[in-house]
Amino acid sequence: MKAPIAKKLEKVLEIHNDKRIDNYFWMNERENPEVIDYLNAENEYCDFMMKDTENLQEELYEEMKSRYKKDDQSLPYFFNKYWYIVRYEEGKEYPIFCRKFQSLDAEEEIILDVNILAKGKEFYDIGSIAVSPDNKTLAYSEDTLGRRIYTIKFKNLETNKVLKDKISNCTGKAVWSADNQFVFYIVKNKSLRAYKVFRHRLGTSTKEDILVFHEKDKSFDVNVYKTKSLEYIFIASSSSISDEHSFVRADDVLSEFQIIHPRENDLEYAIEHYKDEFYIITNADNATNFKLMKTKVEQCGKKNWQEVIPHRETVLLEGFEIFENYLVLEEREQGLLQIKIIELVEKTEYYLPFSDPTYTAYIASNLEFCTEKLRIGYTSMTQPHATLEYDMKNKTTTILKQQEVLGGKFFTENYISERIWATSRDGKTKIPISLVFHKDTKKDSNTPLLLYGYGSYGHTVDAGFSNVRLSLLDRGFVYAIAHVRGGEYLGRNWYEDGKMLHKKNTFYDFIDAAKFLISNNYTSAKHLYAMGGSAGGLLVGACMNMSPEIFHGIIAQVPFVDVVTTMLDEEIPLTTGEFDEWGNPKKKKYYDYMKSYSPYDNIETKKYPNILITTGLHDSQVQYWEPAKWTAKLRELKTDNNLLLFKTDMDSGHGGASGRFESLKEDALEYAFLLKLENKI
Repeated sequence: MKAPIAKKLEKVLEIHNDKRIDNYFWMNERENPEVIDYLNAENEYCDFMMKDTENLQEELYEEMKSRYKKDDQSLPYFFNKYWYIVRYEEGKEYPIFCRKFQSLDAEEEIILDVNILAKGKEFYDIGSIAVSPDNKTLAYSEDTLGRRIYTIKFKNLETNKVLKDKISNCTGKAVWSADNQFVFYIVKNKSLRAYKVFRHRLGTSTKEDILVFHEKDKSFDVNVYKTKSLEYIFIASSSSISDEHSFVRADDVLSEFQIIHPRENDLEYAIEHYKDEFYIITNADNATNFKLMKTKVEQCGKKNWQEVIPHRETVLLEGFEIFENYLVLEEREQGLLQIKIIELVEKTEYYLPFSDPTYTAYIASNLEFCTEKLRIGYTSMTQPHATLEYDMKNKTTTILKQQEVLGGKFFTENYISERIWATSRDGKTKIPISLVFHKDTKKDSNTPLLLYGYGSYGHTVDAGFSNVRLSLLDRGFVYAIAHVRGGEYLGRNWYEDGKMLHKKNTFYDFIDAAKFLISNNYTSAKHLYAMGGSAGGLLVGACMNMSPEIFHGIIAQVPFVDVVTTMLDEEIPLTTGEFDEWGNPKKKKYYDYMKSYSPYDNIETKKYPNILITTGLHDSQVQYWEPAKWTAKLRELKTDNNLLLFKTDMDSGHGGASGRFESLKEDALEYAFLLKLENKI
């Protein structure tokens, strides 16, 4: 079977007196039958070329699925008189949301069975659920396409009947007023930007809904939420570099929202309420790694903010949680997350101890104020996810729930994790790399190694456990994460050095980490593979152009690869909110820089690694045509006989297939691709 050859229709794109020729621009016509035919042809070609792995894919899928507890359930949490539980039943793909009144021994009440709602649908996703303060009405949101455009519906929990109220084209989040009469929700515009907040009175038509906030700046998105105290409802309007928050009492929602502090360039802040004060995490006054402030509710302007936790050059303050007698901080130092407990009465403080060389620890869901029990999450590359309860008074720890790995083949002592530091090309910058491998795997030039990266938006990919990943580790792979610039692994400056006109540092770090692994005999170019999704797809795509010779294979998941064209089109979802991350190419300096690394624009007539590219037809984050065009142009120009496979899920979006186990088929395809290249099928 021959690879599909896409037709070429010349499209001249011109700006700043610079012309780009895009022969595959026509692929952005979603309704064009020729586009669908091309995607289907690529799917058929991928299936044909991977036909010799069909048994392996099935083996991997069943193996991965077998490690999951089929009738698993979440850790119960108590909120407003009820214990809430999310559980799964064997043989069913979707969750069942339940609650029990006052006691875990009480009779179970099913408030939402998603299996019933998803029946007969190719894709189904619940965005969020919110129970009214009187516990009588459930607001829930659903997406049946994968575009992350939700419809909010309401269910009477006493009669189990769905109400007539229906709110479409929204983010899916609903926030209740204290009197159970109103919900606040957020509408998306045609580019899928969250930009308007409405107030809806239950039992009325949405035509009567009141617009309470309209964000007109295209670089800002909107959120609405209720404070942990349940006393205030906040509207947060945020860009990559600026925030503005306004609030109203939850029991007085017909009043006007009051602004905490008007937006300023480069001023970020977030709010939580405690007694008569607001606590504020902010980068105000050049606090690059953020600091914690507080102010009286009635005097909330920035001039009244008082310092609680100062800014520190070597510690990134990532989050905090307030209790009646304790303040808990989530901090990152030298890349590792730490949990700090501050006793507000006795004024003492200490850190919780963690022993793994690389790990993830975080403040979990803590809904109660008046408690001495803190829930935290913990995982490492060898330790399954666990929710721990720490008694802040007695300083004792209890494991409430730990992820079970079924099948009888997993023992944590069989795996080894490391954290190593690569030296970048400048000779000074150290790039952290987290690794995990089976104890029987020898690290040498014949060892296959999968290097994962992301490196954008300040998002940090921490070292955590994956029972899916065991299928690679048990077959002799080393798995590594390069904590490159563009994330916040080493603090806010680590992010700033990997964005805008410093974006290439992200790619250089990844390449330098790869070369370090090769030179230190962890692997070789014949056995080194790179993987990244979304902005991580941009990462591996750029690195593949810059240094194709050091990778044997590339997996690019829903990759953002047509950077210049996308960022020039403000009608494409999410583009305008990205200007503070990548720059606005309507300004020449950003255009030139962006064009110099954009994977699609920099494909050359040369040899490339083996490549697997995946996408979803309904992707709202990275439109399907970016990877489609990229594939077509690579086919046209590459000079090798290596694999180039492109797989489109015709029923899903950015997050892949819906359902608990369906997405494992995508993992099985990717792993089979790697094992095929290693001749292990």
